[in-house]
Amino acid sequence: MAIIQTIDLTKKFGELTAVDKINLEIEAGECFGLLGPNGAGKTSLIRMITAVSPPTAGSIRVMDCELPHHQRQVKEVLGVVPQIDNLDPDLTVIQNLLTYARYFSIPRQEAKRRSLEVLRLFQLGDKQNAHIRELSGGMKRRLLIARALINQPRIMVLDEPTVGLDPQARHLVWQKLRELKSQGVTQLLCTQNMEEAAILCDRVAIIHMGKILVVDTPQNLVHRYVGGRIWEIELTAENRDRVIETLKRDALEFEEIGSSVQVFHLDNELPPGLTDLMARPRSATLEDVFFRLTGRSLIE
Repeated sequence: MAIIQTIDLTKKFGELTAVDKINLEIEAGECFGLLGPNGAGKTSLIRMITAVSPPTAGSIRVMDCELPHHQRQVKEVLGVVPQIDNLDPDLTVIQNLLTYARYFSIPRQEAKRRSLEVLRLFQLGDKQNAHIRELSGGMKRRLLIARALINQPRIMVLDEPTVGLDPQARHLVWQKLRELKSQGVTQLLCTQNMEEAAILCDRVAIIHMGKILVVDTPQNLVHRYVGGRIWEIELTAENRDRVIETLKRDALEFEEIGSSVQVFHLDNELPPGLTDLMARPRSATLEDVFFRLTGRSLIE
């Protein structure tokens, strides 16, 4: 049964349609990823699901509670990690957590116990009395995730949780998110880190210009759209026409990117006539799928 469901969910800002009739079903206990370029509608979608912004049209159900009519019940089961730091700079680390706990009417002693527990979880125990301005950017990101766990949520909504983290901190966060998932915590993860999505997500939705293009497991998407590996052929003024004509003749899927061409769904050797060129195979990734579906041009 879906723990989060949207039906024809739409969000408009004047003439701009940020979210266009999106239908999603996120299952309890899974990590579900939202992938898309800047401006694709991911944040608008998250703001509606977390009862921050009302939809223009369509419906949302979270744990069988319909939004926006049951905002309080929904917010009680959510742990939200925003993309933008909204920690209170005038308070210490522990004060930030205790103040946040008051929104959920958690008794002070229990709030203190939970605060110390989540700080230890994200290796911030020795920073409990530090002021926010004394923390590094990575520490602030970890504190935002720790804060989202204060109310022991059934669902975590994470908007770019590891942006700006160094590799050690990023892997620490990934480890903790996997542990939470093993405990039954559903996760809705909005990220532009394709490696993160491939490692953490059971399924992902790729969103572009307000619409969902595909929903599937990362592995299935790679297999369906690019294959197991990709051949990259270097192009020159002398060989370009020959390369393109050969690929078209053999009905191969390819994309020309600057001074090279990428060939998809080709797990064997290059076709005759191209074996003399500078070419190399590499493993296909979710990022390759992302580019194939959304393009490589910047959209402002």
